[in-house]
Amino acid sequence: MNSLTRWQRPDVSMWPGFGRLTNLRDEIDRLFEAPLSELARTSQLLSGWTPALDVFEDKDNIYVRAELPGMRKEEIEVSLHNGGLSISGERKSEEKYKDAEVYRGERFFGRFQRSVTLPTPVAADKVKAQYKDGILTVTLPKTEEAKPKHIDVNVS
Repeated sequence: MNSLTRWQRPDVSMWPGFGRLTNLRDEIDRLFEAPLSELARTSQLLSGWTPALDVFEDKDNIYVRAELPGMRKEEIEVSLHNGGLSISGERKSEEKYKDAEVYRGERFFGRFQRSVTLPTPVAADKVKAQYKDGILTVTLPKTEEAKPKHIDVNVS
């Protein structure tokens, strides 16, 4: 007669090299269980930087805010095309580290581009962009057709 026995982690003190193998197995399991967002974040770190965006709306406008610290307005490009907003530019590396020994470097430099599909049609000729304290705010007025309309209910 066969019986099922539940697997239990062996006592690694009994076999000195076994602990390293179980740690390796745990690391491999962790790698395969990592969410795809972690893998995407890792590939993003290797490919450059992507500024953080907030997109929100009220009854009249759609707003897009992007964190672009340390940039000049001349380095930022904003365009509207086929119902989407694109923000791009380049943050240049600082030269002050040229002859210094860098102990830690976490800031990203280089080209970036963020594109957002807008939820409703906007009046392209009325779009405004303001850059202050490292935050770019793009205000996109909705077209009259896209704005919510109040309808009175008549009682007969």
